[in-house]
Amino acid sequence: MLGVRTAVEAKDVRAKAKLTKSITGMNEWRPNKDLKYEKNEVFIDVLEQVNLLLSAKGGVLRSDVTGTVIMKTRLSGMPTCKFGLNDKVRLQKEKDDGKLKRNYKGISIDDVTFHRCVRLARFDQDRSINFVPPDGEFELMKYRITSHINLPFRVIPVVTEYGTNRVEYDIKITPSFGKQLIATNVIVKIPVPENATSDNRQIRVTSGKAKYYPVHSAIVWKFKKFMGSSDSGQRLKGEVSRIRSVAEKKWVRPPITLEFQVPMFTSSGLHVRFLKVIENADYPTVKW
Repeated sequence: MLGVRTAVEAKDVRAKAKLTKSITGMNEWRPNKDLKYEKNEVFIDVLEQVNLLLSAKGGVLRSDVTGTVIMKTRLSGMPTCKFGLNDKVRLQKEKDDGKLKRNYKGISIDDVTFHRCVRLARFDQDRSINFVPPDGEFELMKYRITSHINLPFRVIPVVTEYGTNRVEYDIKITPSFGKQLIATNVIVKIPVPENATSDNRQIRVTSGKAKYYPVHSAIVWKFKKFMGSSDSGQRLKGEVSRIRSVAEKKWVRPPITLEFQVPMFTSSGLHVRFLKVIENADYPTVKW
């Protein structure tokens, strides 16, 4: 026979868990407070995805950034971490209190969600991010930003359809980041009609490698490395033929998609200002 927990019992369980935490200092996401590491380390990664809608002439119609802050901790004991971003609201508060020692360019964060280890009451009160971290890798926060987005690439596509027989492509891609940065693993997927066929010799590029993949209904253009600066724009020219079918359907063009990695670059402008680790043992921490 299955037991059913009543609301009173559930409330009692939560109360006991809260009491245990207050007495022992233990958290359900960090149950072992006796962890010990020879080298105490914290790794931080900020990963962003840019959602972009362009007009036929390359103008930006809509853009936003969704981001994730990933942390990996190898810390002894039961540490408390304090995490600082260039959040506009927090920066203004520090400036009003006379605690801001240098000028930062603040950003407006539209939506944010945190791992359950973050003390939400403190964030609501003063926008500070305080938490006792889990051991190992975890997702500290997710955020969304819709204004003042710095796009890493500018794509200018010219797609010309010649009836139902063939489609020509002239695609130019230019980086907007500086020459001191390098994008890696850049993949540009250019959709083609489902009834398309192509000889890869008809696809020419100034750099990288491009190939037609029937299984993806796309021309895939790859770069191992893409150097920064506006002078390093690259171009693809090519065409595909269309196989005639009995039931001709109008081709609704899907968007061109880009995948890439640009270390030390965020489209939102978000960056980590500081990370403080506080623990009774007062050990040194290596931050990456």
